Amino acid sequence: MAKSKSIYSREYGVFLDLLREEREAAGLTQIGLAKKLKETQTYVSKCERGERRIDTIETRKFCIAIGLHYPAFAAKLEAAIEQKAAAKKPAARR
Repeated sequence: MAKSKSIYSREYGVFLDLLREEREAAGLTQIGLAKKLKETQTYVSKCERGERRIDTIETRKFCIAIGLHYPAFAAKLEAAIEQKAAAKKPAARR
């Protein structure tokens, strides 16, 4: 049986969680963010659920709308991915 390919990776899941957390921390609803992006609430929802994969330029637009400096978001994402990876590693035996 062939292994099915998915565009949804563990790292992308971390990205989506962080994007949603940052939106919520900014006090924005999906509707509020959609208005700032000049998009629909459905668009924001699909992006946050991973049904619609967003690229770097779209991520930057999300950050601007949220009021977050894009490089700061990228640094938070990197730290979150590393933290998730470290949590998955089994503890060394002594």
